[in-house]
Amino acid sequence: MEQNIEHVRCLIVGSGPAGYTAAIYAARANLKPVEYCGLQPGGQLTQTTTVENFPGYPQGVDGNQMMMDLREQAEHFGTDIRDGSIVKADLSKAPYRLTAEDGHELLADTVIIATGASAKYLGLDDERKYNGQGVSACATCDGFFYRKKTVAVVGGGDTACEDALYLAGLAKKVYMIVRKPYLRASKVMQERVLSTENIEVLFEHNTVGLFGENGVEGAHLVKRKGEPDEQLVDIAIDGFFLAIGHSPNSEVFREWLDTDEVGYLKKIDGTPRTKIPGVFVAGDVADPVYRQAITAAGSGCQAAIEAERYLLNA
Repeated sequence: MEQNIEHVRCLIVGSGPAGYTAAIYAARANLKPVEYCGLQPGGQLTQTTTVENFPGYPQGVDGNQMMMDLREQAEHFGTDIRDGSIVKADLSKAPYRLTAEDGHELLADTVIIATGASAKYLGLDDERKYNGQGVSACATCDGFFYRKKTVAVVGGGDTACEDALYLAGLAKKVYMIVRKPYLRASKVMQERVLSTENIEVLFEHNTVGLFGENGVEGAHLVKRKGEPDEQLVDIAIDGFFLAIGHSPNSEVFREWLDTDEVGYLKKIDGTPRTKIPGVFVAGDVADPVYRQAITAAGSGCQAAIEAERYLLNA
């Protein structure tokens, strides 16, 4: 082995439900995993307040607390958890060479990629100001908190329509804020949205700000921005949902692994395996569909089991 390069049996890149669950299973299998937590230790759930749809928490649980519990469990079984990110990967041959942001190099017999995906935001300062206080990028995660309230969904594609329809079953009223004069969603989704009584589509509207004392109470919009008849519009809302897409955090690995057109890493036959033996994926970085904590955790379990089997047969 090259001098000053650390050799590990299992390297987990990323944290969150997928990374931490993979670490728990890998550690219990005596793979002595090393886990790099990434730019956002704990993943997207650290940006939410209460998680109510993860089994085992009948009263709900704070997202940060849940991730701290998972991390503590992974450490309890012997996972070496480290702050920082993996910034470079060479997957040309096993053992695979990966480099951390501090320059430390590792040779890994197996790699589990659980780097997640980041929700796209509009870039407004108010999105950060009200994060967890009315701003959300996950309707299925947070919609329950807005029962019989008024919410807005930003976006005009299939995801935005799905979120609006989901929220319409809970909320009193749902605004869809759409930049264009039409919906980009499929015909069937458009028809469902436009025929749902408590959904109002605001075409040719842009969000320029949010307001509220103790959380989101409304949104500042511009109708027909840049046109002669441009108009400022305020709407009263309790929740503001982003549905303009996610960006998978897969940049470091795209040179080596197959991705879809957006950048989500591709799995083989529905398993955590990739086209490179010994390299596995888990969580939202390979899931453009579900993006839930429970599905991420399940895929982390699968990836660790696959890594253990790979090492047994190597």
